[in-house]
Amino acid sequence: MSGFVSFVGSGPGDPELMTLKAVDRMKHADAILFDDLSSGPILSHAGAGADLVGVGKRAGRPSPKQDHVSRLLVDYAKGGARVVRLKSGDGGMFGRLEEELVALRDAGIAYEIIPGIPSACAAAAAAGIPLTRRLTARRVQFVTGHDVAGELPEDLNMAALADDQATTVVFMGKRTFPRLAEMLIAHGLAADTPALLAEAVGTAEQALHRTTISALAERLGGERGSAPALILYGPLAEG
Repeated sequence: MSGFVSFVGSGPGDPELMTLKAVDRMKHADAILFDDLSSGPILSHAGAGADLVGVGKRAGRPSPKQDHVSRLLVDYAKGGARVVRLKSGDGGMFGRLEEELVALRDAGIAYEIIPGIPSACAAAAAAGIPLTRRLTARRVQFVTGHDVAGELPEDLNMAALADDQATTVVFMGKRTFPRLAEMLIAHGLAADTPALLAEAVGTAEQALHRTTISALAERLGGERGSAPALILYGPLAEG
């Protein structure tokens, strides 16, 4: 009999920010395949005896291929295991969820998706600001800062990204933000537009840096560090 796969969003890194359903699935899992950013204290929720398998992908580091991760999911489930695929933040947001869903569907394996607190929401909460503001930030947009090759995507909607009445959250954009900021300014966004660099959100290493898009671009053009980060910019409220 085939097993079952639970895609679990682990939130930004703080195990207390996981949902009750997420914790329940971890406690009863036979195997947990986890991302790098879903490791550490979060794995304290795992039940005794569960196989813990690291399958995370980090830019610039050796990482498992996506087809290998999908094959592990299928193999565990075909063996009858209750599997948790643990993804940081919310798995449906830049988490390569779709590739793994397709693999399970093709193999006839049942699954569920348990959402997690998106890291963008956690970053705003940590900074003490809302993502929306009445009259000045009616829209929120999420964008990835790199394509499959690790470069700034070439097909960005710059008119939308340079909208000064939107809050924009850039995922995985530390390396490419200097170029993005240059393009934003060329498309009319003010160089002094407020920006927030949120690193290692939800962990003991969390760091928040309030700045402007031009100053942040200059900073990230030098030493960037290896901490995972989000970049928020737009009409951000003061925290």
